[in-house]
Amino acid sequence: MTQTTTDRLNQQRWQQVQQRDATADGSFIYAVITTGVYCRPSCPSRHAKAENLRFFDNASDARAAGFRPCLRCKPDEHPHAARQARITRLCRLIEQAEQTPTLQQLADISGLSRWHLQREFQRETGLTPREYARAVRQQRLQQQLSQASTATNAAFAAGFGSTSHFYAEVASELGMPAADFRQGGNKQQIGFAIGPCPLGRVLVARSELGICSILLGDDDQLLEADLRTRFPKAQCTPDSGLGQQLNAVVALIESPHTTQQLPLDIRGTAFQRRVWQALRAIPPGQTRSYAELAEAMGSPSAARAVAGACAANPLAIAVPCHRIVRSDGSLSGYRWGVERKRALLQREAQDPPDE
Repeated sequence: MTQTTTDRLNQQRWQQVQQRDATADGSFIYAVITTGVYCRPSCPSRHAKAENLRFFDNASDARAAGFRPCLRCKPDEHPHAARQARITRLCRLIEQAEQTPTLQQLADISGLSRWHLQREFQRETGLTPREYARAVRQQRLQQQLSQASTATNAAFAAGFGSTSHFYAEVASELGMPAADFRQGGNKQQIGFAIGPCPLGRVLVARSELGICSILLGDDDQLLEADLRTRFPKAQCTPDSGLGQQLNAVVALIESPHTTQQLPLDIRGTAFQRRVWQALRAIPPGQTRSYAELAEAMGSPSAARAVAGACAANPLAIAVPCHRIVRSDGSLSGYRWGVERKRALLQREAQDPPDE
């Protein structure tokens, strides 16, 4: 490597250190002559003068030159492990804060730029910091609802700054109109219908916002009990007017390559909704592993969280979590039974009928 090439590389590395570029972690190490320590590029420590820096291709070379590892950024750890630890710390901070920290505050704490923090956080959790904070607040709200005397008290205890902000988000967070929530959710009406399908029995439930649940099983009473467990504060009643929606779901099972327009009321955390949207993008006849779905979402480290979201899916068939298989292609678990999953995939593997 010529002197000019080395100078250019060192200049590039110096700029990455100045930017605390987390994407450069693992590609080189820098050492500070005045302190005798070596660090990863994203180290949040105070910047040293350029003339006091030395660059190495790896930590071994830095140690051989007499430098010791930084106790703050722990450059001897794998970059992924360090990133996970950093994001885990920020997650705990968000969860414990009375008021949601701003992106700039989180960036200052982590020593990253806001852009790098946003990218790194989403890569590890599948959510932006704002979406994660919103999911934490929703979880708090669900807990407070069973304890607070009024919905307003529950909203403030969960971290909402104002009632107007809270009611503006009720429909997307909990899937009910604000007027219903002011009554504690007890007035929410959910109609349901149960009928036969090629997989046994199917229950279709609808709220004011759309189909909120599709359940598969063999026993009508168990299906109804499952629905009531999912919506303990709603009034769930049989609805003979759901025949069209029930037939549409059965048609999706019988002819998976056809298009059925189903108005869906998809309820869940921000991350769960992202996973379910990604599932709906998988064409009939194709499958993905949890890791592949996480990669497609731009969150390759979130395979385990993706699996959890698939297991929580309340909309069988419409949100096709049955298209998720193990990395070797074998069948993984399925909320409504592996045999049903096999039957669905076999139907989808058949060529669509000619027009």
